[in-house]
Amino acid sequence: MNELKGLTALVIEPNPSMRASLHNMLSLCGLERIEDAASSNQAIRALEHRIFDLVLCEYALEGGQDGQQMLEDLRHHRLITSSTMFFMVTGEGQFSKVVSAAELMPNDYILKPFAADAMLERIWRAVDRRNAMLPVQQLVEMGDLRAAIEACEEGEAAQPRFALEFRRQRAELHIQAGEPELAEPIYAELWESRQVHWARLGQAKTLYLRGRYDEARDMLEDLLGKNSRFLDAYDWLARTHEAKGDLAAAEAVLANAVELSPHAVRRLRRLGEVALEAGDVDGAERALKQVVSKTRYSEFRTPEDHAKLAQTLVKKGDPVQAAAVIRDLDKTLAGAPNTEVCSAIASAALHEFTGNTARMNASIDSALQGVREAIGLSNEMKMELARTCLDVGREEQATEVMRDVMRNSATPGAMARAMRMMAQSGRAELAQRLADESRNEVGEMVAAGAALAKQGDFRGAVDLMLEAVAKLPDNAQVAFNAAVAILKCLENEGWDDKLGRNVLALVATVRRLDPANTKLNALAGLHQEILKKYNIRPAARREAGVRIAI
Repeated sequence: MNELKGLTALVIEPNPSMRASLHNMLSLCGLERIEDAASSNQAIRALEHRIFDLVLCEYALEGGQDGQQMLEDLRHHRLITSSTMFFMVTGEGQFSKVVSAAELMPNDYILKPFAADAMLERIWRAVDRRNAMLPVQQLVEMGDLRAAIEACEEGEAAQPRFALEFRRQRAELHIQAGEPELAEPIYAELWESRQVHWARLGQAKTLYLRGRYDEARDMLEDLLGKNSRFLDAYDWLARTHEAKGDLAAAEAVLANAVELSPHAVRRLRRLGEVALEAGDVDGAERALKQVVSKTRYSEFRTPEDHAKLAQTLVKKGDPVQAAAVIRDLDKTLAGAPNTEVCSAIASAALHEFTGNTARMNASIDSALQGVREAIGLSNEMKMELARTCLDVGREEQATEVMRDVMRNSATPGAMARAMRMMAQSGRAELAQRLADESRNEVGEMVAAGAALAKQGDFRGAVDLMLEAVAKLPDNAQVAFNAAVAILKCLENEGWDDKLGRNVLALVATVRRLDPANTKLNALAGLHQEILKKYNIRPAARREAGVRIAI
């Protein structure tokens, strides 16, 4: 009980009597610092300001958002950490809903009705596992993946009851470190010895990351033959089909997964995007309508979902519904970031379809201005604007937008998609020229930063590269070289906490944008050398009300 006494907990429950009951049960379990939230909005506001050790969330939340969507939002926006213990409380017996939450791996389920001793047993089990894994998680938060991998090996030897968890974590860390070839034998051994399906999935992921798409596809199809409800396997199988250029097959795989788990918003969104790219307008419409409906009560709604749905309806030839979606966007997301630019991009496509040239050009002008000022607008939305500009003969404006898209393409694959869009509009030569220009511009930015560092102006190099990151936040090469510039500055001019946090953020960006980057290990190694040089140790675990900036 003493160990539980120091834990903090958040209870997310709309029913006052059940909320009080859960609060009392946690008190009986020994917890003293407990906060309550009656809705997902209240919970998010609480989680934005402090970290909780334990979250108990009712599945059937009020206001349109369920517990699964709540957990998805919290994980995606990093409002809970890997050490947060998340329990789903539910009396729901329908598989289609339960499995949606299960695939996001809450620590456990607490099924109604339940008693305090049953809750205590589950909490103890989760605490025991978390305490075993905490040294690894702290090293990961510091960006020291090499030490975290070693900690997994040491943990497995010292605590064999958690051997499976340590091996799984070690394999995942090798993938994060850009070493899928080292992760594969770990997964393969676990599959052979224990027949755990996630190990087979991990092995397929390592094949995918090394470009061995046919082998990955065959392995995933075999896995789904053994376990047709393994939802993550559907996602990776869809990726392999996309990598092979078979969008119709990718759409079919995602549709099967959505049928099994209809409440996972990000998969629904991806289904809509793939269907649209594959030319299945009806399929895209069905998926995107569900996305707009399911995110209506989320704190993290994005106007891009409405805009994509409106564009889909235009392509379907239904301007009336498209106009209604745009009006709903303007009304329900007024004042939200990028609402105006998304509305203008969708409106431009609508007015082009209806032949209203004056309103179309006004919408294009508004969208162009919005793109210049927008923060966080996706390249996909920008390409839709460029497509409209090309269709109506405004090539100069399309060139401006696509130049920005290509400069900010995260990977060669993203660049290829941008070039393919322009080629489909009959501008293949223009696409090649813009691609060459963007590569040269990025190369010049990197070279200028390297030149400043070579001259000894390390701060100048950092300022230049961080300015480049601000302009091109989704360019993995720029993020990588900005991290290098900061590390060289720290190495030569001494430790700086703010720059140290910037390095962690930039490395995380590179891992997200380009996980197969073969230079990540060298970058992480340099980072660790500098931490050791200045005797910088992993930060202590976050206390109530304090969040580590990463």
